[in-house]
Amino acid sequence: MSEATEQAAPKTKRPTRAHRREEILAAATRVFGSKGYHQGSLVDVAAQVGITHAGVLHHFGSKDKLLWEVLEYRDRVDVQHLEGKHIPGGMDLFRHLVTTARLNADRRGIVQAYAVLTGESVTDGHPASSWVAHRFSVLRGEISQAVLTIAQERDVTLPDGEAERAANSVIALMDGLQLQWLLDPDAVDLAESTRFAIESILTATLGSPVEITVAVTVEVTDPGATTPS
Repeated sequence: MSEATEQAAPKTKRPTRAHRREEILAAATRVFGSKGYHQGSLVDVAAQVGITHAGVLHHFGSKDKLLWEVLEYRDRVDVQHLEGKHIPGGMDLFRHLVTTARLNADRRGIVQAYAVLTGESVTDGHPASSWVAHRFSVLRGEISQAVLTIAQERDVTLPDGEAERAANSVIALMDGLQLQWLLDPDAVDLAESTRFAIESILTATLGSPVEITVAVTVEVTDPGATTPS
């Protein structure tokens, strides 16, 4: 065996398909979050991962499908710290929302992508419109059911539609606080402002004081924060 053969560098192991897809999703989250869906290109996404435009299409088929996967990816990140990986009910749901706000303060990229894509979804013909509308519908249902569960536990009878109005208000306050925080993070304590607002809505809805306490959470990596070197 020659010296050259002995000193030959080992071949670089190629990423698995699942790992490559995660890399592309993280890159697309950054690109769509900073440029929007229409201005952010698949070439931009591919460049961040070190592959070609065709390589992105090989994994996701089209830009529209990639967008849908990015939105699903964002929801998976939201529940990755939960046992069972799904949103709980009752008071635990509101603890989860406050915990999510606390985690979001350390993952700007995910929050920015969500804010940009949901905002763009109201424009004519946007490919995310139906996904966002469905997500809000599901979220309204989950939050209103949690309100009704707490009301039942407290032996409170709510007027018709009150739980739904509370759910709409919770969603609006969380999205509004995220926008303010993205523009001026030093002026908005995302977790504490979210906790205060949700407690205020629940207290007004149920007619008695509500306090939300959450455990200290583990650090979560922001896949949309920085571009890999």
